[in-house]
Amino acid sequence: MKAHGYAAFDTKSALRPWSFERREPGARDVVVEIAYCGVCHSDIHQVRDEWGGSIYPMVPGHEIVGRVTAVGGEVTRFKAGDLAGIGVMVNSCRTCANCKADLENYCMKGFVGTYNAKDYDGAITYGGYANNIVCDMRYVHTISPKFGDKLAGVAPLLCAGITTYSPMRHWGAGPGKKVGVVGLGGLGHMGLKFAHSFGAHTIQFTTSESKIADAKRLGADEVVISKDANAMAKHAASFDFILDTVSAPHDLNAYLRLLKLDATLALVGLSERPLPVEPFALTGYRVALAGSNIGGMKETQEMLDYCADHGIVSDIELTSIDRLGEAYERVLKSDVKYRFVIDMATLG
Repeated sequence: MKAHGYAAFDTKSALRPWSFERREPGARDVVVEIAYCGVCHSDIHQVRDEWGGSIYPMVPGHEIVGRVTAVGGEVTRFKAGDLAGIGVMVNSCRTCANCKADLENYCMKGFVGTYNAKDYDGAITYGGYANNIVCDMRYVHTISPKFGDKLAGVAPLLCAGITTYSPMRHWGAGPGKKVGVVGLGGLGHMGLKFAHSFGAHTIQFTTSESKIADAKRLGADEVVISKDANAMAKHAASFDFILDTVSAPHDLNAYLRLLKLDATLALVGLSERPLPVEPFALTGYRVALAGSNIGGMKETQEMLDYCADHGIVSDIELTSIDRLGEAYERVLKSDVKYRFVIDMATLG
């Protein structure tokens, strides 16, 4: 099936228009005309091969929202005209214990990424910086009409949303819990919205005083400037859970010391460099340093439905596809509130 979009051809050149072939839709496939696609920091990491293993040409994008244009004969959950979303994965083995437990994101064979990945048959996957996508129905989500005219703000929920929702649910953020969110960017602002919505006493950590007002607007009960040692010390050994969304190198130990007995610091920000951990920061209160990635298909749909029912979407800046270079540079400078979303109508 013919498609066109924007692709990266090496680590340094600007993304540029490219026409390519999608697979022909099969009996279980859903074809989606893409309306909006979010710009994730991981797009930049992979375009620039900062994690290694990048495959070029690369069409990035895994925060995809649009309308169904066609379905295969075995598809029952979708019909032409339906709103639909596709996130970070488009396949998994479906047979391992984790897949059978609706945790496809932890597939023991390794899930197949929406772009920059090889499917099990060897085909390269291409993402959402394009006019369309073909995907097995298992990995397509229904998007509620309750979102109304905020469809562009739904796109980042497919990555930034589920990446923060899943650990908040897993580690029990809610009433009676003191929860911290480190970083106020694309991930952090969603973590803050969820922690507040779940009823936790929520504290935002940021290095920037200019973000205090915004953090409170988004639901923070308190804001701590992490560069202020005295402000940090006041919260020592008091948190039930901290979600760390920062993708740049930073000091984990400062946050580990804020955890109470048996509490957890979970990483969802992906630094390209190792982050040193001091053993005594872990052993003092038997705390845990953990990680989390997105969520399975069932949990991602649960998150989307929760957001539709509670009026939660990402705070976005809409951009045109020919301004990707500018968007990337601003993401790297943390100069976006709080997620860029590409209006695919600008693809032409």
